[in-house]
Amino acid sequence: MAALPLPRWLSRPFSARPRQAWCRTALATETSLQAAVDSIVQQLRGAGPADLALVFAAASFASDLPRLLPLLRQTLQAQHWLGCLGGGVVGTDGAGVPHELENQPALSVTLLHLPGAELRPFAIDTSTLPDLDGPADPWRALLGAPEAPSPSMLLLVDPSCPRINDLISGLDYACPEAVKLGGIAGQHSAPHGSLLFGDQVMQGAVGCLIGGAWQLDPLVAQGCRPIGPVFDVEQVQRNVVLEVSQGQARRSPVAALQAILTELSPQERELVKHSLFLGVGRSNFSLESADPAEPGAFLVRNLIGVDPRNGAVAVAERMRVGQQIQFQLRDGATSRQELRQLLSRQRTRTAEPLATLLFACLGRGEGLYGEADGDVTLCREAFPEVPIAGVFCNGEIGPVAGSTHLHGYTASLAFLVPSEEG
Repeated sequence: MAALPLPRWLSRPFSARPRQAWCRTALATETSLQAAVDSIVQQLRGAGPADLALVFAAASFASDLPRLLPLLRQTLQAQHWLGCLGGGVVGTDGAGVPHELENQPALSVTLLHLPGAELRPFAIDTSTLPDLDGPADPWRALLGAPEAPSPSMLLLVDPSCPRINDLISGLDYACPEAVKLGGIAGQHSAPHGSLLFGDQVMQGAVGCLIGGAWQLDPLVAQGCRPIGPVFDVEQVQRNVVLEVSQGQARRSPVAALQAILTELSPQERELVKHSLFLGVGRSNFSLESADPAEPGAFLVRNLIGVDPRNGAVAVAERMRVGQQIQFQLRDGATSRQELRQLLSRQRTRTAEPLATLLFACLGRGEGLYGEADGDVTLCREAFPEVPIAGVFCNGEIGPVAGSTHLHGYTASLAFLVPSEEG
């Protein structure tokens, strides 16, 4: 069997790789902010100046959020600070063990020293965004992006942002080659935003362009498996699918689903009641060149309504005639299998990352897997020593088929690796 091709950065002489990079992590579960910060500082004692500090805090710290970065910056040194509040926190403790902490106080801090990195932090006022039909230059100006943008973008969005999909589309327009990964921060009732930037709490969107010797390698796990055949959309009104076809046979989406139900097991029919989704073909035209059974062949979207009069279904996505669709089921076993498969492939593509960032849906975690640390445990199977940090989000941002999308029920992972172009 032929050997797998190595990434270009692995084939370079050792002296050409980025040297002396390091990642230090800390995770605290104290209930008071000051006690949590003291624990973080103790765990990170001795860490040198970092290039980037990533901070993720649980919603229980919402009222104290404006104090968080000033307290950390009194002792810890980093050129750039970035983070957010979340519905839960992902972090790696002082013993090197990653955890997903939900519905409890938690504070996760990751310090990164990245020799050769080009880091361009940005903050965007999303109340006034450029026109999507205009030139790309105003969008690039929001980022301070150069003519040749960085290959990676870390993106965090406040839940109060009124035009999240427009923002994501605009950033794709400005930097089409940049991989964008992140999520929507957690909601709270305090009179300020959920985003951390420099020494401030902000609304809108914040992030960092990452280039030079380092980049983010994406993995998006949607946690679903297909049921039934692939259908072509024949009639549609905006996001409402009225008629589908399989070969020469045409029927309503509900009639198509009813035929599928007869082939399912009792357990699967039970899942249909509360865990049914629709996979939308990732290609604008067809899936003829893709294997529908492959992870990522479909963009998974919520089914948001059924019209019993005509059997139509409403989808959380603008639909088009000619698109291909397939019904999907979601459960813990499926999510484990899919993520394990994707991580196995990731392992063949890259060496051990310096760090992994996990942006997970609030619907994952213990509620999906029935036990804590489901996603991070699978990550450690593939990359046993890699520190993991992140947050549980109200929506996850990641690429599917070359375009960035806002997802739900998804794990969007960013692997920090040496750049192939560096």
